[in-house]
Amino acid sequence: MEIYAKDIMATDFDTIESDAPVVKAIQMILNGKIRKTGDKTISLLVLDNVKMFVGIITMTDILYHLRPDYLNYGINGEEVAWTEQFDLALKRIKERKVCEIMSTNIVGASADEHLMVILDRMVKNKYRRLPILSNGRPIGVVYLADIYYNFFS
Repeated sequence: MEIYAKDIMATDFDTIESDAPVVKAIQMILNGKIRKTGDKTISLLVLDNVKMFVGIITMTDILYHLRPDYLNYGINGEEVAWTEQFDLALKRIKERKVCEIMSTNIVGASADEHLMVILDRMVKNKYRRLPILSNGRPIGVVYLADIYYNFFS
């Protein structure tokens, strides 16, 4: 089967500026688009001030940074009074900028790459989405769920 990224990539995707407040990302993800597969977008492509791709912010990134920092060091958090900690963590996450919590070690793909090459890259690296770039700017996104839908529907 000859099928390429350009054949299935979503071209209607959400972006956010790297210096935007995390609160804006939270709201955009809450109101994410629903694709033809029925899946809701839970990530945003992050762009710099000249619209170049610099990262991705996902629902998981936000929830990860909502947790207290000391949990990153393997400390068991069961003894903590979570009520006060949660309110403080929620306040702190809302005060941050997207560039502080986004994932930055993201690779992209070309619109002319074969879908099997993209699938291999995504599965090996456990990516749920892969930005499709042209000269460093996003022109689409291939979602793992969309590949599945395309192969099996």
